[in-house]
Amino acid sequence: MAQLVDMKEKKIALFNKLGRPELEEELNNETFKRITVSLYRYVNIKNPEVFRDVLYGRWAELNIKGRIYLAKEGINAQFSCPEHNWEKFITSLNDYDYLKDVPLKIAVEDDGKSFIKLTIKVRHKILADGMDDNSYDTSNVGKHLTAAEWNKHMADPNTIVVDVRNHYEHEIGHFKGAVCAESDTFKEDLPKIYDKLKGKEDQKILLYCTGGIRCEKTSAYLKHEGFEDVNQLHGGIIDYARQIEAENLDNNFIGKNFVFDERRGERVSDDIISTCHQCGESCDTHTNCEYLDCNLLFIQCGNCKVEFNNCCSNECFEYSKLPIEEQKEIRKKREAEGLLDYNKSLRPIIKGIKKAK
Repeated sequence: MAQLVDMKEKKIALFNKLGRPELEEELNNETFKRITVSLYRYVNIKNPEVFRDVLYGRWAELNIKGRIYLAKEGINAQFSCPEHNWEKFITSLNDYDYLKDVPLKIAVEDDGKSFIKLTIKVRHKILADGMDDNSYDTSNVGKHLTAAEWNKHMADPNTIVVDVRNHYEHEIGHFKGAVCAESDTFKEDLPKIYDKLKGKEDQKILLYCTGGIRCEKTSAYLKHEGFEDVNQLHGGIIDYARQIEAENLDNNFIGKNFVFDERRGERVSDDIISTCHQCGESCDTHTNCEYLDCNLLFIQCGNCKVEFNNCCSNECFEYSKLPIEEQKEIRKKREAEGLLDYNKSLRPIIKGIKKAK
């Protein structure tokens, strides 16, 4: 790890100096392809602040754009890499013990425009689980299954398939018959999943999530709570989609795989299993409310998007039409009255725009 010292001595700008419009224009003007990737690893990083500086300097030189979280417990990253820099990127991984031979999940459906800048942040945990530190052994995880093994176990009637993602992810796509914790964030997941499975400690449990990281903690937690046969989908839905295509396997996932970038989802099957939250038409496209003081994530079809300018409610629709300065004054007033603590449940009850048919 000698490179850590060398890189630390350099003066590295750890932020982007351009604004969003300039960054978007720069990305749109690129003439090369990008590969969108996600990775995670639980590993003891002794000094994540130093490693952040090193990684930023190295990956900024490769024109990598994305969102990376570091903590003493490991790394969690989603980003895109220029295709012509791919080999140099792989070399950069293998130069550090923390990242050597780390499994990579490559996006199935992507145009390379998912990220506009490189951000690397140091956090207390790479995945907030809402639990006290050391309350369970996060290294004692379940058995990792390939797509073929997963499909085989799904056919067992004694198997319980558990979606450890948030409810809004489950809403647009999931494995057939999966149980969902119906949580808004992963912080709420573990106790809710335990409550749903309590009394079934002797049954086979199959866990899945987007890329695998949430299953690592969930499987360790369930094993700590006495569940005997805990399994997890290796590489998550992202790698499942790759494996079933490469190996010509049956696809037991229906709908879209929600992803946390500009795409909002990757299609795994042609099924559309959700509806517009405003008019009830078949739709699986998420958007954020145009009124920035709300910013609610909800499902909106193309017609409602045009008719109501991306807004989730009549109230937000009216506010969004006001001059920016007036919107700021309203925000100040709401803030003074303690009204900005929104319930960001992402489970909107849309009021007054349209009623579901």
